[in-house]
Order: sequence, then C-alpha cells, then structure tokens
Amino acid sequence: MSADHVAGAHFRPEIMNPALDATRFCPHCGAAPRIEYPRSMHCDACGYAQFYNPKPVAGAIPREPDGRIWLLRRGFDPSAGKWTFPGGFVDLGESVDMAARREAREELEVDVELRELVGVYSRPEDRVVLVVYAARITAGDPRPTAEAPEVRAFAANEIPWDELAFWSTEQALRDLLDGAG
Repeated sequence: MSADHVAGAHFRPEIMNPALDATRFCPHCGAAPRIEYPRSMHCDACGYAQFYNPKPVAGAIPREPDGRIWLLRRGFDPSAGKWTFPGGFVDLGESVDMAARREAREELEVDVELRELVGVYSRPEDRVVLVVYAARITAGDPRPTAEAPEVRAFAANEIPWDELAFWSTEQALRDLLDGAG
C-alpha cells in the first residue's frame, strides 16, 4: 500500500466524485467530454463513456467468546482518532470476504473466521457500499498498528457510541448487538 493511500491523501469529503470533478478531456480521444456529475462522462466526439459507481468496502467485527467486540482507533483520516472495526476497500482480484479478512490482518494483525453477514450499508451521499460480517479471531492477538494505534475489546455496555468513526460503524454495531439477542 502506498503512503498516499494509507494517509488518505486522496480523500476529499467535500467532493462526491474527485476523479470526475477533475475530468477535462476524454481519456480516449482528448475532446471535451459531457459530464453528468457525479455519475458519468460521455464523449460526443468518439462515443467513449465512463461510469462511476460507489466503491465496495468490507468490514469484520471480531468478537470474543464472552461477547466483547474488538474495535480500533483510526490512525488516519477520514475520522482519525475515532473508533471503528477493521475494514477497507475491496481490491481488484479479491472478493468481499477476502477483503474483510485482509483488513483484519492489516489493522489488528489477526486472522478471523467470518460468520454471519451483519449488514450492507450505503447512502446516496456516500461514495462507498459497506459490507460487514461478524467474525471470530482464529489466530493472533489484536495489537496496535500504524492504521490502528489503539485497539480494545469492549463489552456491549462500554462501546464508545459518541466516538465512533462513521454512521455505518454505529449502525453495524447496533445491528450486530440487536441480532445477538
């Protein structure tokens, strides 16, 4: 992973589609394209079209046998310093479940077994579709990393609800806990 990617250098929350926002020329012929922001660009000169869709993000919520949930404090923006579970973009060449396991390895240095699907989360104003699984740690002990400078297992009544990174973090945790009975 490049330093730019890790540091979130390409994240611009004020722009729905930074790639399309900066498009001035057709990548195929160089003519000025017709932009249908934020979804697509079309070149009337050569017929080329490019469509933009939300990016898939995968997450895993690791739980201990006693029900405690492992969360990490984000080391980078967006939402640096806030709590969430391991998760990140699905890379080309991997499935959503592969990405969820990889992110747990990268962020907590643990291997996980994915359990049930907790939920799929998206909103029209967001650039991602988040798929979250419940998980069980199968190897390793969660430890801090550059992406997660602090990690901690929380009982359900200890979750720092006011310090969560994203709306989807809160919703997935609530869905997991509601489903757990």
